[in-house]
Amino acid sequence: MVLLLSLWLAACRGPKLKPLISDFIGLNTHTVQMRPELYAPVTKRLRDYHPVEWDLGPDTSQGTTFPSTRNGVNWNELYGKWIAAGYGIDASLQFESIAPEKWKDVKRDAFEYGRAFARAFGPSSSHPLVSSAEIGNEPEKYTDAQYRTMFESMARGLRAGDPKMLIASCAVAKGKEDRYSKDYENLRGLNDLCDVLNVHSYAFKEQWPTWRRSYPEDPSIRYLKQVQEVIDWRNANAPGKKVWVTEFGWDASTKPAPSTGDFSKWVGSTDTQQAQYLVRSFLVFAAMDVDRAYIFWFNDDDVPQLHGSSGLTRGFKPKPSFYAIAHLQKALGDYRFSRPLFQREGQAYAYEFRSDKNANDRIVAVWSPTGAERQATVTLPKLGKVVRAERMPLSQSPAESVPFTVAKDGSVTVSIGESPVYLWIQP
Repeated sequence: MVLLLSLWLAACRGPKLKPLISDFIGLNTHTVQMRPELYAPVTKRLRDYHPVEWDLGPDTSQGTTFPSTRNGVNWNELYGKWIAAGYGIDASLQFESIAPEKWKDVKRDAFEYGRAFARAFGPSSSHPLVSSAEIGNEPEKYTDAQYRTMFESMARGLRAGDPKMLIASCAVAKGKEDRYSKDYENLRGLNDLCDVLNVHSYAFKEQWPTWRRSYPEDPSIRYLKQVQEVIDWRNANAPGKKVWVTEFGWDASTKPAPSTGDFSKWVGSTDTQQAQYLVRSFLVFAAMDVDRAYIFWFNDDDVPQLHGSSGLTRGFKPKPSFYAIAHLQKALGDYRFSRPLFQREGQAYAYEFRSDKNANDRIVAVWSPTGAERQATVTLPKLGKVVRAERMPLSQSPAESVPFTVAKDGSVTVSIGESPVYLWIQP
């Protein structure tokens, strides 16, 4: 109940303008594997795992050869194709493959790398390809002190190279959430160098050996609480900074877990659950003070293990989640989260979104968060004229129309399940 109250207060706090959903939905990808045309219906924002080691080679002191890497990738060409396809790019500068002791002079080399990167690709450069850069992804092999030195050095370089480039932290959390995130206290005092706090959150009900995940609204898990803790810390210690959820997702494989090995007891989600949980995560994140959220992952090879089947596509062929997110983008892309109509834990959620073009045009998303497929009937207050209602699709077929009834007092009754129903409302 405390989390629900926090969500409600955050949603109603104002007057901060919520992001357009088209700017809110992001997708994780990796360099040469990306097929930009394929994912255009899903997102306008890509988060790339950008390997710093490709740029620097084995000797961190030798500098970069931008726009090309030392192993032959031309970022102007690769990122240029993404920009031409209509995407904005966030580069997660992954220095983690370079061991801490391999840096010749970490303060100097990280500064020079950051400055060169921003000068070559930042918003003010002659090739404005990258709008934001994260200093590390999950630097688990770096101590807190080593990461702070890395962050401060590279951030100062990025600022010097292009002050317009947004700078984001690696994944942060309250205390020692896990070995993948750094304590956000590690960034205290560096507000002038950090524009975005970066959060990775997965809906684990259990960790090893099952890695079983639950539904996003489950009050018994850390999924939303972990994000809210970062928001609360930001509000108290770094007001005005953005919060991005840069990794979240569910594995969905058509194959059973292997009979032996580390993942023999792994438990995945169904394709339908993956689609439902991703869409509902975007809806719930939109109600929180989150500025952007990136799905993990873009494509998979149907491997039944942790993070082995998290893609929106399987072998570059769309899963149900692809169609569900594309529908979300098409339906709500030009809308912003407005307010929660109700949030009944374990029963029903209803959120209102308002058009950026006409504030009188609204869409209400309503669903059951139970974590067990069922149907329920909910009554919405009088909002205006419902001109259509449809359920989140799981294929390329048109979304299913959903019947609804309007009472004399103008209230609307509709049957819902775990796949959100969208109601288009006009005055």
